[in-house]
Amino acid sequence: MGQPLHADRAPRLGVSGRIAAYFQSAQITPLLALVAFLLGLFAVLVTPREEEPQIDVTMANVIVPFPGASARDVEAMVATPAEHVLSQMSDVEHVMSVSRPGVAVLTVQFKVGVPRQTAVVRLYDAVGANADWLPRGLGVLPPIVKPKGVDDVPIVALTLSSARQDSGAFDLERVAHSLESELKRVPGTREVYTLGGPGRAVMVEADPQRLAAAGVSLHELHGALQSANLGLPVGELLGGNRALAVETGAYLHSAQDVAELVLAVRGGKPVYLREVAQVRDGAPPPTRYVWHGEVRRGDGGAPATALEQPAVTLAITKKPGENAIDVADAVLRRVDQLRNTVLPADVQVTETRNYGATANDKATTLIKKLLFATLSVVALVFFALGRREAAIVGVAVILTLTVTLFASWAWGFTLNRVSLFALIFSIGILVDDAIVVVENIHRHQSLYPERTLAQIIPGAVDEVGGPTILATFTVIAALLPMAFVSGLMGPYMSPIPINASMGMLLSLAIAFSVTPWLARLWMKATHQADHGQAAGHGLAARLTPLFERIFRPLLDERRGARHRRLMGLAVAGLIGLSVALPVLGLVVLKMLPFDNKSEFQVVVDMPAGTPVEKTAAVLRELGAHLASVPEVTHYQAYAGTAAPINFNGLVRQYYLRAGGEVGDLQVNLVDKAQRKDQSHAIAVRERAALRAIGQRHGANVKVVEVPPGPPVLAPIVAEIYGPDADGRRAVAQQVRAVFEATPGVVDVDDTTIVDAPRTVLVVDRRKAAQLGVSQQAIASTLRMGLTGDAATYLHDASRFAVPAFIQLPAELHGSLDALLQLGVRSASGALVPIRELVTPSNTLREQPIYHKDLLPVSFVMGDMAGQRAGELDSPLYGMFQMRGALAELKMPDGGRLDEYFIRQPQDPYRGYALKWDGEWQITYETFRDMGAAYAVGLVLIYLLVVAHFGSYLTPLIIMAPIPLTIIGVMPGHALLGAQFTATSMIGMIALAGIIVRNSILLVDFIKLQVSEGMPLARAIVQSAIIRAQPIGLTALAAMIGALFILDDPIFNGLAISLIFGILVSTVLTLVVIPILYFAAYRRTHEKNSALAPTQPAQAAT
Repeated sequence: MGQPLHADRAPRLGVSGRIAAYFQSAQITPLLALVAFLLGLFAVLVTPREEEPQIDVTMANVIVPFPGASARDVEAMVATPAEHVLSQMSDVEHVMSVSRPGVAVLTVQFKVGVPRQTAVVRLYDAVGANADWLPRGLGVLPPIVKPKGVDDVPIVALTLSSARQDSGAFDLERVAHSLESELKRVPGTREVYTLGGPGRAVMVEADPQRLAAAGVSLHELHGALQSANLGLPVGELLGGNRALAVETGAYLHSAQDVAELVLAVRGGKPVYLREVAQVRDGAPPPTRYVWHGEVRRGDGGAPATALEQPAVTLAITKKPGENAIDVADAVLRRVDQLRNTVLPADVQVTETRNYGATANDKATTLIKKLLFATLSVVALVFFALGRREAAIVGVAVILTLTVTLFASWAWGFTLNRVSLFALIFSIGILVDDAIVVVENIHRHQSLYPERTLAQIIPGAVDEVGGPTILATFTVIAALLPMAFVSGLMGPYMSPIPINASMGMLLSLAIAFSVTPWLARLWMKATHQADHGQAAGHGLAARLTPLFERIFRPLLDERRGARHRRLMGLAVAGLIGLSVALPVLGLVVLKMLPFDNKSEFQVVVDMPAGTPVEKTAAVLRELGAHLASVPEVTHYQAYAGTAAPINFNGLVRQYYLRAGGEVGDLQVNLVDKAQRKDQSHAIAVRERAALRAIGQRHGANVKVVEVPPGPPVLAPIVAEIYGPDADGRRAVAQQVRAVFEATPGVVDVDDTTIVDAPRTVLVVDRRKAAQLGVSQQAIASTLRMGLTGDAATYLHDASRFAVPAFIQLPAELHGSLDALLQLGVRSASGALVPIRELVTPSNTLREQPIYHKDLLPVSFVMGDMAGQRAGELDSPLYGMFQMRGALAELKMPDGGRLDEYFIRQPQDPYRGYALKWDGEWQITYETFRDMGAAYAVGLVLIYLLVVAHFGSYLTPLIIMAPIPLTIIGVMPGHALLGAQFTATSMIGMIALAGIIVRNSILLVDFIKLQVSEGMPLARAIVQSAIIRAQPIGLTALAAMIGALFILDDPIFNGLAISLIFGILVSTVLTLVVIPILYFAAYRRTHEKNSALAPTQPAQAAT
């Protein structure tokens, strides 16, 4: 290593050297640095902040009512033809349907990434273009299309409750409706709606006996209400040189107007509506109950109690692209402004969801971690190289981060947990270029003390420029293919490869432009020639004896080959042991671990036919137990309706849950800083007690946590296919029994309903025809009496239309006799009691019929959770644990149960089959795509290295350490008891690029030394000694960056992969790569030396 390399080198400078030479003294350099910094500040101010990435998950419900039809008719006449229509659309992932008596609900799930507007236009086009697929007289009502997407998830939920005894849900709902208009004025809000209110109606509670006495039927009552509530503009009277507008009226304005209606005249006297029915303006009979439970902690060890009050919940969603934090803060400010005006003083408002606050908390925490990671890396450089060098690297990193934040905003990303983790994880990689450049300038100062910094910098940058450019692109080549992962996981994780790749490119540009300029101004010239030993305060000098001892036996003339073989066997053995860890169960595979949230949900399903009051009683008992849980601060109970949905509820369609047999408990925990256990541990701990309460009442109780990544119907889903419905149900019950018998599988459920009684009132058509009574009149009268009917609506300037609702009094809803007392008008004019025209027949409720992608299916669902926190909770293990028992099941046709993992059975009519879905499907697709991305990354790295070194063998040597990463990754997970997740896989993919980067620096330096005439064996040792510092520094920087992610429940897999993978593979790389290069090229160099003994051995560059 002498003067020949640097003599007259100006004409031979490469691209990087020429860039450094230009920018080190250019006036534009500081201005560019300032612009980069200001762009970053701008990006921080304008980039919307959210907790999770916003993914285009567009789905839609098409609801087709078919009043009076059986489930089989609905399936055959509505659901199946509609599935054919909807499956015509492009970019559709799944078409599913459920047919129930009187209604079909179809769900179209578009592929991830299809914009909502595009999907909705296609959907309306498909439904509209095929509006003629059913005959008009069939009785099917027009389809109702309800598109749903991530923007339909409320970001703020406010629960209104009151301690006043005379104030109930009816009064609270009116307050909430008043608030809706005010909150809708807040910029960025999209939907503002109220959940849980009973509604308002003018109840016309008809008395069957009085109706019969007055000779009035319900149909006549209905007709009188409709005909009396009509007004029309008649026209204009012209006269006296003016036009007088004439209208008829008036409309019904109040309950009093309704009560004073004349229905008929009997014996010359009018029959008023109030004489045959009780008329009141208020809440209809309750079909849902909502209450708020505030947990009160007792003093002196007294047990905690829940103060439960009637409540309604206001849910607020935001427009796409709006900043969740700003919208949430503005909504809460507006509520404070409305106190004592629109919002009465005695109404309490509890903030039961604020995704803006959680997003802000997460973003603030991560930005702090980003700063700490940056400072830590700068501190590392300070101790390794000195304060001036640390300042240069610090400025380079800050500029890289700021300009990357701007690029991320320009790309369309928001500031969320994934994009910020991408930057934290990138810190260690982004700093690499600056460290390598600064360290080499530092080394060249020691080599050439007589030169000025302006003379040294271009050559020093040029020496590492080629390998640095190549190394940067290898990291990008490893990461970027991950951006093309399909399914829900792809867009969720895409900020990591895209932000990191953009950051790498920008860090390279800054390392070649701003870093030389800063080095020229800030670095202090040394006047000591020590051949580079001073760099890093003599680190190379201290490492020399160590590497000499390591390499001596491996490079020995006689016994070196044997030692090299032993080393190879030892490394292969370590790789084998590491790969065996997951097989032995010491490392658990899981899609993503649970996050530490401040909420979870308890979903209750009672047997079909359960009245809402019984469901409410079960919820109260569950609430009383939750009040005893020390971490619970309050809860909201929803009987007969669903709680405000989250992303999980969107995919599972909880918003469709309604009816007396369903209930939800939204449980809110104290802030995670104020509790020891994570939310998942609390949910696992309380699950058994909650299920025990449910089992006493015949309820199916499920504890549902907010999923850490893409949600699914359930973590474990078995889809049952087969030739007939009864057989599928029988198989589903057998599969459910296997689920329930499997240790660790909890929250088991299926899509069948338990047998529930049903009464069919069979009309005697002959007798009805003889009396001149239509079946339609009988059916509509019965429906009016029991379910009720909105005959007309008040015109009282209400924002929500108030119906005049005809129904029997609530106390008669349990009596079939009272219902059959109702009369219908015969052809002779007499009132005929309905009991004379119908015969009751007792039977069972119909089962719902499910279809998925045009095939009838039954679902069995479950979750995987241990009895205690820390036990196995990966659904994959529960699924594979059940396979043996499932294979032994006897099918209704005498055959065996076929098993499918990836797609539906091609021929489901020959026998019964089970297809696994749920988390398994997403895990398979994610790891399949990530594996493909890994392979593509390796191919791209190989191509890049071949292009640079002009050799097919050298890239294989350079890429050899990639398998070494597994020696660190798997034992690292086992050591910390962590699960190997999708984020761990991302870490492994990133490791491929990081480790290859180190190899390139080593091999490039070996070739450089050999080209200067150094013997190969000496060059091997020297490369490890000289390059140990920059490689060690960059490795430590990457590990420090990862260290700050280690405490995150979801991303700690990424951190473990990076920390342990880099630690082990870096140490091994410094030995393995030089030895592999020596073994591969030893004979070539010996031959070259023999052919040209007087010339220094030349290596191809």
